[in-house]
Amino acid sequence: MTDDTAASTELQAASALPQAELDRLTDQLIEKLKTVFDPEIPVDIYELGLIYKVDVSDDKDVAIDMTLTAPGCPVAGEMPGWVRDAVMEIKDIKSCHVDLVFEPPWDPSRMSDEAKLQLNMF
Repeated sequence: MTDDTAASTELQAASALPQAELDRLTDQLIEKLKTVFDPEIPVDIYELGLIYKVDVSDDKDVAIDMTLTAPGCPVAGEMPGWVRDAVMEIKDIKSCHVDLVFEPPWDPSRMSDEAKLQLNMF
């Protein structure tokens, strides 16, 4: 390992969130995502599998990629705002940006067992 590589590794380690902090934020993010529901399906967006990616930066900026059960969903313009508002209720989060993505397309296989049970899909 060169001195530059070692210094770079040390800088990355020093700037990264501690694992305990990241675990706490992850739990809080999941809790808040579970408060947002698809208005046509009585299951939260997390259990439906609509959340594709959540990134938390070292500065506690959150970036979320999510989808909808169908591209023509009537709340497509509103749901990202609902998600952002829910996440911003976490006091340590600095900002939240939500992107709607449609690749890969959502299908029922993305749902958790809990969601399938709630919808009697077993």
